[in-house]
Formats: sequence, structure tokens, C-alpha cells
Amino acid sequence: MSGVAATLGAMSDPIAATPAAVTPVAVTRRRRNGLPVPREASGPLPRRVLTSPWTWVLIAMTALYAACLWFQYDMISRPTPVQGGEVPGINWSAFREAAGLAAPTLAFWVVLYVLLDRFRPQRPILWWLALGWGGAVSTAASIVINTWAAEQLKITGNGDPTQGARAAVFVAPFVEEATKASILFLVAIAVRYRLVSTISAVVLGGLSGAGFAFTENIIYYGRAIVYSSVEIGVGDPEQAINQLVLMRGVLLAFGHPLFTSMTAIGVVVALRSRSLLVRVLAPVTGYLTAALLHMYFNFFASVSSSGFPPVTMMLMTYPLVLAFVLWVVRQLLAEGRRIDARLGDYVRLGWLPQADAEVFGRHRSRWWAALVGLSHGWRTFVATLRLQRAMTELAYLRDAQVRGTVDATGDLRARELIDRVRQLRPDAISDPRGMKLHLPKIQWPWRRRRRVQQGWAPPRDMQPVGSGYAPPSAVGSPQYSPVDPRWGPPS
Repeated sequence: MSGVAATLGAMSDPIAATPAAVTPVAVTRRRRNGLPVPREASGPLPRRVLTSPWTWVLIAMTALYAACLWFQYDMISRPTPVQGGEVPGINWSAFREAAGLAAPTLAFWVVLYVLLDRFRPQRPILWWLALGWGGAVSTAASIVINTWAAEQLKITGNGDPTQGARAAVFVAPFVEEATKASILFLVAIAVRYRLVSTISAVVLGGLSGAGFAFTENIIYYGRAIVYSSVEIGVGDPEQAINQLVLMRGVLLAFGHPLFTSMTAIGVVVALRSRSLLVRVLAPVTGYLTAALLHMYFNFFASVSSSGFPPVTMMLMTYPLVLAFVLWVVRQLLAEGRRIDARLGDYVRLGWLPQADAEVFGRHRSRWWAALVGLSHGWRTFVATLRLQRAMTELAYLRDAQVRGTVDATGDLRARELIDRVRQLRPDAISDPRGMKLHLPKIQWPWRRRRRVQQGWAPPRDMQPVGSGYAPPSAVGSPQYSPVDPRWGPPS
């Protein structure tokens, strides 16, 4: 308790806690710690979009991705000369069919990683940068470097030096893992404050690997479609293509996302450590682990028999995938406990209520709060999501200060986050325990008609006096009679 109070004691200083105290010196200190600098949020939406640096980063990177994809299409659409003839390139019809076959695998990975990135979700632009980098820049660079390295090593295949077994084992793993993981280093340099946990880094690395696998699958499927259309000895071309799609798109689709995740783990370990030795060795260790796993995978793919399904590959790789899935589940639980513990520091100081540490550290509580907020309207839903993000950022900021990767400059940012929490709390769902969804009552048409038929006449006491009826007399009055005098046998 005393250690927590000593660390957060500077936050009680009104000068240090005032947002107006953001001076040029404070801005420089924030940037050194990787903390965001407050910006003006006023002005019309088009102006804020045009002045945001993320807008221009998105435009520039999207243009780069389009250029890399066009370069690759121009390369693979040309015929490749071989001994005794040439191998035809991939035409536009085969390219479209191959893209349709590879799209479901990409959609699965994108949905999985976006759902996995829940505690501290990245900006959607970072998801797009990682996915596009793996699918465009990494594949284009790998094609050029793999071909050049294979030619230098005299490792040749039938028309494509990168298709040799030795190139796939000794060249491709190191080249492809380096190109895929380079986006992680760029993100770490630009916005290292966003990479706060192993899950967030694994998500970006997995999206980069999924984009790489998507483009690679298009090339493989397209070549198979063209080859089966010009070669008679293939047999049933549709069956051969379906087997290739099932093997690369389903049974062995985990390869590239899993390998890149190893480098991502090394990067986030380096970002969360104060030791200079760890910051240097952790990314290198993660990269070498990814390359060795890639070599292991390609080796068994090269030496295994051509039977289907690839039983040997599945037996040798599925235990590794299962171990990684269990590790990810443990990391999710550990992240929840970390948020609970770090928010507990502010609870003990009286800055936050006790319920915050218990609610925001559990996935089910966060999901239920979002659903309840959505049932109460769009404004409540948006406020609930912003409250969850502010609480999560506050917890990870405290964790960074405990680890020593952020100095006392983080106190001003923590004060800003707590002020934002206080502003959002009245409109948001902060504690959803015991709450139910606020669903509208549905008025069924047949029930509405039934009520109209049953209530065709007004009550007796509401009849007008001139209609021959009179309101009933009060009990005990001289005009009261337990029997209605108008009652009688029908005439």
C-alpha cells in the first residue's frame, strides 16, 4: 500500500494533475515514453480527418499495397520458360477463381483475431496495416528475395527457383519471416504504447501471417487451375484443386499466422522489459524460433508422401498448434488478472470504486455491459465502450509504470484517463451485474385486434347522461340499490 501511494502520490499534486500543464517539455517527455499527446478534438469532421496523421498513413500504405499487388500479378501472369517449352502464367479468370477459394480462410483468421483482441483493441487502421503488409509488401519482397537467393545458391526448380525443396527449407523461412515481422517493428517504433500485451502483438503478427497466406494461396491455387487446364495427365482437375484447397486452406492453414506470432511474442517481451539485453535478444529469439518452426513445417511438407490427407504433417504439427492455443487461453486469463490487480491500486487509493477492478478484468462482464448498453441505445453503447477502453488503458499504463518502462510522466496521462472515466460513467454501463437487457415490448397484431373487440363499449360509469344511462350511485347514498332497477325480463 505504501509503495502504491508513493508511486501515485505525485498525481495528487494539482499542478502535475492539471491538463493545462502540458508544456513543450511535458510533450517531449510524453513522446520519449511513447505516451499519446492530447490533441484538439474541436472543428468539423472533414477538417479533423484531413489533419489527422493516420489518414495520410492509411492513404500512403494503401497505395503501396496496391502497387505491390500489381507487381506480383504482372510477374505471375507472364509465362515462365522451362526446358522443352514454357509454363503458362496465371490468367485473370484463374486469378479470380483462386481469390474466391482463398477468401474463406482469410475471413476466418480476420474474424478470429479481431475477436481475440478484446482487452485493449488496436485501431482498425493497425489491423489493416498488418493485414495488407503481409498480403502485399511481404509477399512481393519474398518473391524477389527468394528467387534471387535460390539462383545464387544454384537451387533450381522446374521454371521457378523458389519451388525447390532446399529453397523451401533453407531460404524461404528466413526471408518470409523477416518480411512478415517487419510491420511489427514499424508499429513498435511508431506507437509502442499500443503494444501492451502479448495478445495485442500476437493479433498483429497473426493478421500479417494471414495476409501472407492469402496471397500465397491465390498463387498456388491459380497455378493449379492453369496447370490442370493444359495438362491431360492430371486426372480430375476439380478434385485435385479441391484437395489443394482443403490442405492449404483448412488442414494446414495455421502455418504462417503461427510462425509470425513467435516473432510478435519476442517483440512484446522486449517492449515490456527494462533490460537492454532482453530488448535485444527477445526479438532475435522470437524471429529465430519462427524461422525454425517454418523450416520444420516445410521440411515435413517436402519429404512427406503425396497421399491425402497429409497425415504425417498433421501428426507432427497439430500438437504444437494445440500447445499454442492453450498458451493463448492462459494469456487471456492472465491479462484479466493483470487488469484487476492494476485497477486495484487505484481502488485502494480511493480513485475508483471496488466494482471497477472486478468488472473490467473479466471478459463476460465487459461483453454483458456492452450488450446492456446496446439495448439502452446508441449513446449508452458508445459511452460503455469508451469507458472500457479508458479503464483498460489506465490499467496497462499503471502496469508499465510498475515495470519501469514508463516514468512519472505517466501520472498526467493517468489523471486524464480518470477524468475521462468520471465524464463517461453517468452515460455508460459501468457495473452490469444483475442488470437485464432493456428490450422493447412487441405488440402483436392479433393481440391488438382482440383488445379492440373486447373493449367495443365504454364502461358503464363513463356513459353520457343523456343516453338513458346514469353513473352508478355511491355505496350508502339514498339512491343506492344493490339491484339495478332497470333490470327486468325481456319484453
